[in-house]
Amino acid sequence: MSELYFNKSKLRICCIGAGYVGGPTMAVIASNCPEIEITILDINKEKINCWNDPLFKKIPIYEPNLIPILKKTRGKNLFFSANLKEEIPLADIIFISVNTPTKTKGIGAGRASDLIWVEACARDIAKYSKGNTIVVEKSTVPVKTAEVIKNILNSSEEKESRSSKKFSILSNPEFLAEGSAIYDLQNPDRVLIGGDDQKAINTLASIYEKWVGKEKIIKTNIWSSELSKLTANAFLAQRISSINSISAICEKTGADINEVSKAIGLDKRIGKRFLSTGPGFGGSCFNKDILNLSYLCEYFGLKEVADYWDQVLKINDWQKRRITHIISEKLFGNISRKKITIFGFAFKANTNDTRFSPAINICKDLIQEGAILSIHDPQVSKDQISKIFEEQNNIYKKNTDDRNIFLENKNWNFFNNKEKAAENSDAILILTEWEQYKSVNWKDLEKKMRKPSWIFDTRLIINPIDLNDTKFNLWRIGN
Repeated sequence: MSELYFNKSKLRICCIGAGYVGGPTMAVIASNCPEIEITILDINKEKINCWNDPLFKKIPIYEPNLIPILKKTRGKNLFFSANLKEEIPLADIIFISVNTPTKTKGIGAGRASDLIWVEACARDIAKYSKGNTIVVEKSTVPVKTAEVIKNILNSSEEKESRSSKKFSILSNPEFLAEGSAIYDLQNPDRVLIGGDDQKAINTLASIYEKWVGKEKIIKTNIWSSELSKLTANAFLAQRISSINSISAICEKTGADINEVSKAIGLDKRIGKRFLSTGPGFGGSCFNKDILNLSYLCEYFGLKEVADYWDQVLKINDWQKRRITHIISEKLFGNISRKKITIFGFAFKANTNDTRFSPAINICKDLIQEGAILSIHDPQVSKDQISKIFEEQNNIYKKNTDDRNIFLENKNWNFFNNKEKAAENSDAILILTEWEQYKSVNWKDLEKKMRKPSWIFDTRLIINPIDLNDTKFNLWRIGN
C-alpha cells in the first residue's frame, strides 16, 4: 500500500469557493466517500444561504443530477459555510476553487489571469490552518501559480505559527463540462494530480480511488499538471473554432456542415467530439485560458505560438459577428425597430451559466443595430440578464458618451413563456441548444409572428421537415 500523508482513518476536507466547480466536485466526493467530512466555504453569505436552502429551490447553479446528490449528502457529510476562520483549522485537505478571471488592469490586462482570489485564499490558509495541510489547486491557474501559493504559505509572519505548520501543494485541475458535470465527475476520462510530495499525491489519489480506477489517475510534476489544464481547454476551443470556420465555407458552397462533421469525425485520428458548429464557444474557461496561454507564450518569447492561439479567439469572435450580419441581411438589410425573439441565453444547454455566452455579444450587436429583443431561457433568470446588460450599458456609455441603449422594457424584455416571447416577432434566433426548443409547435408559433417570419438556427436543432406546413423562412448554420 502506498504511504499516505496523514496517519488517520477519517479526513476532513474544505473547499474554498462554492461555484460551478467547487459545488459539484465536493458533492460527488462526499457522495462517494461518506467517511470524509467536507465543508464548502465562500465569503458570499448569500450564496451559502442558497446552497443551504431547505427546499433545494435556490441552489445557485443549475446542473443535471446535482440536487439528488445534495439531498443524499448535505447535512450528513457535506456542509456549506461562510466561516473560513472556523473551518480552515479543522481541514486536513483544502481545495482552492475560486474564480481566476482575466485581469482588467495592470500588467497583462486583457490576457493574464487575475490571481487576487487565489492569493487571498493562500493568505487565509496561512493564517488559520493548523498542523499539516495538503493544499490543492482546483481553479484553472497559470503555470507556476503553485509557486506563488507555496511562497505565501511558507512566509507566515509568526515564527511559532511557521514552525507548527507544514504545507504540501498539489495541482488537481478539473476537466468537467458544465451541463454534464456530475456525469464527468463520476466517470472521468482521467484524474490529474501534480506535485512533488509523493505522500500527499498518494493521499489525494486514495480519495479518488473510491470510485475511479487507478489506471485513470495520472501523477505528474506540478508544472505539467497546471499546463495540461490550459492546453486541454485550448485544444477543445480550437476544434470549435475550426468547425465553425468550415461552417462558413459550407454556406458558400452548398456543402452540409453535419455531413462534413460526420465524415471527418469517423476518422479515428480526429474523433467526433467537439465537432458541432454553433454561434461560438462560451463559458468561464475557454476564452480566459487561451488568453492566458497566449500571454504566457509571449512572456517566454514565443510570439508565433501566441499568435497561433490568438487566432482561435479571433475566429470565435468573427463567428458571432457574422451571425448578426446574416440576420440583418435576411431581414432586408435593416433590423431597426424589428422584434427578434432569442431562444437561449446560457452559453450551452443544461446550465444557467452565462459567462462569455455567445448570446451576450450577439444580443448586444442586435440592440446596437436597433433591434428590440424578447429573450427566453429555461434556466437563466431575468436578474442575470439585467446585470449583464447593465454592464454593457456602462461600457457603451463610457466609450461613446451616448444614451442608455440596453434598457429593459425598451430595448429588451424577458419572458418565461416561449409563445409570449415570440408574439409579433419578425424572427426567432436559437442560440442555446435546449431540448425544449426541439419540440416547439412551429405552426402555432407562426400565427403569432409578423410576416415574413424567419428562424435563424445556430445550433442545428430544427428539422426542416417540421416546418413543411408553415411559411417560415429558415436559415441554418453551415447549410
